Amino acid sequence: MKISLKFHQHLYKLSKVAEFHYKAIGQDGKPRDGVIDAPGPEFVATHLRAQGLTLLKLQEDSEQELDEASGVLSRAELLSFTTELAVMLRAGLPLDKSLKVLIDMANQPTSRFLLSDLLKSVKGGKSLSVSLENYQDTFGGFYISMIRAGEASGQMSEILDRLVEYLEQAKANRDTVVSALIYPAILLFVAVLSVAFMLGFVVPQFEALFADMGEALPAITRVVINLGDFMASWGWLLLFLMFAMGWILKQWLAGDQGRETLHRKLLELPLIGNILFEFEIAKFARALGTLLVNGVSMLKAISISVDTVDNQIIRESLQVLGPTVKAGQRISAALDQNKLFTPMVIQMIRVGEESGNLDKMMLELAKVFDDHVQSGVKRGLAFLEPVLILMMGAMIASIIIAILMGIMSVNDLAI
Repeated sequence: MKISLKFHQHLYKLSKVAEFHYKAIGQDGKPRDGVIDAPGPEFVATHLRAQGLTLLKLQEDSEQELDEASGVLSRAELLSFTTELAVMLRAGLPLDKSLKVLIDMANQPTSRFLLSDLLKSVKGGKSLSVSLENYQDTFGGFYISMIRAGEASGQMSEILDRLVEYLEQAKANRDTVVSALIYPAILLFVAVLSVAFMLGFVVPQFEALFADMGEALPAITRVVINLGDFMASWGWLLLFLMFAMGWILKQWLAGDQGRETLHRKLLELPLIGNILFEFEIAKFARALGTLLVNGVSMLKAISISVDTVDNQIIRESLQVLGPTVKAGQRISAALDQNKLFTPMVIQMIRVGEESGNLDKMMLELAKVFDDHVQSGVKRGLAFLEPVLILMMGAMIASIIIAILMGIMSVNDLAI
């Protein structure tokens, strides 16, 4: 519910009116919550008391809170917001009423602040695309340009449907990669933990048995015993050094040089490099094709699509496309001069340019590379899992064999 403080209207002219979210309890014991416009919190408390309500909690929807709310929508929340807005607009609801419904449905307070600010901006006469520009980090240039194209064409619900398809496909690709990495990561963690446990706790238990053997112990047994002593004595130092190196590596990768080096090395890796390349090109092609299909200009579409690429090496290679188009040259010709791009990418773009269907060809390229990425991830996982299992088994077997060989040496000397 929204309350207007009529008996304070003469003070509104002297004070800046803010929007307050309140929670209160009535004389009947039932909770009340709502939104109220007032110059300050003292006016809210006074008015609620006049209504017979006891104030429990009061929060101002201030500009500072709205700034903090910037960027609060996760990928899942953004997809949900887009899907629900598309459904309501398709059902014939006006934009302002649709946003009001979304505010009522929002679970997170910060999300409600963001949506409330959008509603306030739209009611103030601004378009949705202009309102979204205040939250560039949340929605991104691609999303905002698509909304602007929908406003210009009068097909907002159709544009939102295409945005939903784009976001769902992007989410599916990310989920495929992340899901594929979970099991190998668990295997690697278990392998490291198992070896550390055996060297640090199991092997030292046999040290007393082998204490008097000296050089009579097999070489592999002496190596394992020494490693066990090191883990037992200096394991904490090794753990500290690992965390320190991880922090240093993180700081280095945060810089441009470190990030560029990492991205270049990843592209050079066998199998992984090709999957990563196709994953990034698929994002670029899907964004460019979607923007062109919906009437965004070529230069604008290229600029926005390049920003969707995360790999710095690929992104820098694509930066030449803007000046190329300005000079009246073909995109395929510019990419052909860079050895990074495969013949398939160049040929499909060339066919799209020659046929006048570059937008559709870019979407087709994105679809083809999406399939390549998913099949490549499956092949890589099928190769990586047995390799990790074999490595883990080999390390643990080596430790066990070393201990058994030491025990056999003790028995030989005893005989």
